[in-house]
Amino acid sequence: MKQIPVYKYPASQAAENNELDQYRASRKANIACKEAIEAAIREHYRDNRLGSEAVNQVLEEFGMERMMYVLANTVKQKDWDARFSPDNKAWAATVVIPPNPDPWGTDRNCYFVVDSHPGLTDLFLKQARKIQQDLEKKPSVRDKLKTVPDTTRATSPKKHTQER
Repeated sequence: MKQIPVYKYPASQAAENNELDQYRASRKANIACKEAIEAAIREHYRDNRLGSEAVNQVLEEFGMERMMYVLANTVKQKDWDARFSPDNKAWAATVVIPPNPDPWGTDRNCYFVVDSHPGLTDLFLKQARKIQQDLEKKPSVRDKLKTVPDTTRATSPKKHTQER
């Protein structure tokens, strides 16, 4: 599923651009990712703690972009729920997810909303955002200099002196 690109436009735009196959494949992967997140939360929540391996499990199968897209959609669809942290709500608001109405007015994005307990979904998202930040963090110049071997140190040439 990692190799399927995230299609971020509604079905109507996909139809206009003859991209329905890409849209359907991405939608199917979004739904599978949602189900994988729910399964990972079920499997890794023990003793009032969500293990960090839950995020890694989903990340390996679906990639960061899709996982974060599904999580952002979840928070946006459940914006009324106070169990999502203000930080996660603010982050989700920055992700563009256009409405995707079907002919009856239902937003198709509702099919890839994580249905796990919102508090656990919030914990999952917090861990995912931390991993994303760690992956995106660029090393500082100081860190780069620490890893570069010091080749600028001059070595003094041996002086040839006469033996006495």
